[in-house]
Amino acid sequence: MREGDGHSVDSAPLPAVSVGLRRVLDLVVAGEATNRAEIARRSGQARSTVGQQVDQLVGHDILQELEAGESVRGRPPRQLILSPRAGTVAVADVDTLQTRIAVADLGGRLVARDTVFTRLDAGPEAVLETVSDQLLALLTRAGHDPRRVRQVVMALPAPVDQRRGCPVRPNGMPGWDGFPVAERLRGRFRAPARVDNDANLMALGEARHAEADGPLLCIKIAAGIGAGLVTGSGRIYRGADGAAGDVGHIQSRGGNDVLCSCGNVGCVGALASHRAVLRTLGIPEATEADPQYGVHELRERVANNDPPAVRALRQAAAEIGELAAMLVYMFNPRTLVLGGPLSELRDELLSGVRAVVYQRALPLATRKLTITTAQLGAASALHGAVALATRDVFSERGIARLLVD
Repeated sequence: MREGDGHSVDSAPLPAVSVGLRRVLDLVVAGEATNRAEIARRSGQARSTVGQQVDQLVGHDILQELEAGESVRGRPPRQLILSPRAGTVAVADVDTLQTRIAVADLGGRLVARDTVFTRLDAGPEAVLETVSDQLLALLTRAGHDPRRVRQVVMALPAPVDQRRGCPVRPNGMPGWDGFPVAERLRGRFRAPARVDNDANLMALGEARHAEADGPLLCIKIAAGIGAGLVTGSGRIYRGADGAAGDVGHIQSRGGNDVLCSCGNVGCVGALASHRAVLRTLGIPEATEADPQYGVHELRERVANNDPPAVRALRQAAAEIGELAAMLVYMFNPRTLVLGGPLSELRDELLSGVRAVVYQRALPLATRKLTITTAQLGAASALHGAVALATRDVFSERGIARLLVD
C-alpha cells in the first residue's frame, strides 16, 4: 500500500475523481483560495467547470459556502470553507502506561483530547477496547457524530507493518506481534484505519508544525528509544519492513553487560531511556495513585539539583548524544528534535546532547543543524496522526469515499 492510499472498509467500487476536483479541494483545504473566482484563477480551470465542481462538493457536505460580508459593488461575496458536516478523524497515541486520544476536524484542528490510562502489557484486546470506547465517548462529548469518522490513526511504540496494519515483533508488548490492529479499528469505527510507529508520527507532527525546511529527525526517549525521519518532501521514511528508526537497540560503547528487553546486552535504550534513568535511581515508573509518578519524581529531583539524578541525566544525555551524532552523519537532517518524557528536562538534556553532537559530528553535517526539544510536547504524535489521517482523507481514494457517503 502506498502512503496516502489508506485502508478501505469494503471492496465496493468508488467513483473516479477528476484532477480538477482534487485541485479545487486542495486549494480550499490549504487556505489558498476562498471563493470560486480565486479557485478558477489559481487552478487555471474555466469558471463554469469550477462552478460545477464546487456545487458537487457543497452538495455532498464536503464544502460549505457562506456569505462573507458586503462587497464594494453591493453583491456579497461567498466564502468557501470545509463543511462542519464533512466529518472528523480520530487518533490515539498508545504508550506504556497511558494513551492520548484526540478528535480533529478535516482541517487538522484538534477539537477534543483526553488521556486514558492503559497498560500496554495488558494486551491488544484490552487496550483497543478501552481506547475505542473512550474515543467514541470523546466524539459524543465534543458533539460529533461517531458515524462520520473519516479516518482512524493509532500510534504504537513498535515497528509496524503498514500493509497489514499490525505491530511486528515488538519488545515488551506481549500478544501484540502480528495483531490486526487496523482491522479491529476499521470494524469498530466503520472507517479506514492506519497504524504507525509513535516516533514516526511524532516526527511528522513536529515537521508539520515547524514547516520544516529539509529533513527532520526526531528521537523519542521514553520506555525505550526510537527515531522517526521525515524527508524534505514531507514523507515518513519507514524502511523496507517498517523497522527504520528502531535505534534503541544499537549497542552503546559503554554498555557493558546491561541486559536489554530485546535479549541483547548494552543497547543504548537499556542505558539512556527514561525508564533506564528511573531504574538507575530506584524511582518507580508508576504508582497506583499516580500513573505518571516517575515523570514527576525525576523532574522534582533534577529541579532540586539532587546529585544522583543530575548525574544519571547527564550520563543519559551523553549516550543519546553519541547516538544522535551517528544519525546526523547518516541522514544529515536540518532539524533534530528530542521528544518523550526525558525531553521535559529540556536544559539538562539539550546541553548534554548538543555538546556530544557538535564534538563528534563534522561541521558539514552540523553547520545548519538545529537541535531542540519537541515544540508540541506530548501531543506531537497526535498532531502527526492527524496529519497522516487528513492526507488519506484528501487522497484520490479518500475523496471518492466522501463523494459516495
